[in-house]
Amino acid sequence: MTIDFNKGNGLVPVIIQHDQTLQVLMLGYMNEEALNNTKAAGKVTFFSRSKNRLWVKGETSGNFLYVKDIQVDCDQDTILIKASPVGPTCHTGSTSCFKEETSKGFIYELENTIHQRIDDNDPQSYTNKLYRRGINKVAQKVGEEAVELIIEAKDDNEDLFKNEAADLLYHYIILLKSKGFKLEEIEEVLLGRQKET
Repeated sequence: MTIDFNKGNGLVPVIIQHDQTLQVLMLGYMNEEALNNTKAAGKVTFFSRSKNRLWVKGETSGNFLYVKDIQVDCDQDTILIKASPVGPTCHTGSTSCFKEETSKGFIYELENTIHQRIDDNDPQSYTNKLYRRGINKVAQKVGEEAVELIIEAKDDNEDLFKNEAADLLYHYIILLKSKGFKLEEIEEVLLGRQKET
């Protein structure tokens, strides 16, 4: 990875993106030392222009940004970091410094929660209990939810329809987990189909 720090007098802009939802969380700046610290620690470290020093995001709040991937743009003068945030990213308490509170991409956070409850074998979790009953019970539940969604689709109650759609999607993610797949793999199939057309 080659980065041109000379264009910006030793600094390059760094876009932080949520690794699951792909929501843009913030923009900061790095010098070469900040980038090296980020790589070594696995936590995003910026060069603070106002403090004139290295600054680990979350050093006072505890809201760290854990690095999942680092990419450089085509001109090699901007960095994109996909990170897993702990808590809100913005000092105002917002998820994003751009004040974009959105449900887009939440499905991946939900998938992580479902996987965690199952992997931790949480005895209080409905999700885990259903999963432990086996693939037949999980598949049966998906079928039941699909039928309920179809029934609601024939009526005009939007709220009930959306809730049944959410139930189906939730149980579908449990079924994927039961089969050893993730949503991203299904997206890849859909993307492949689009490329073929």
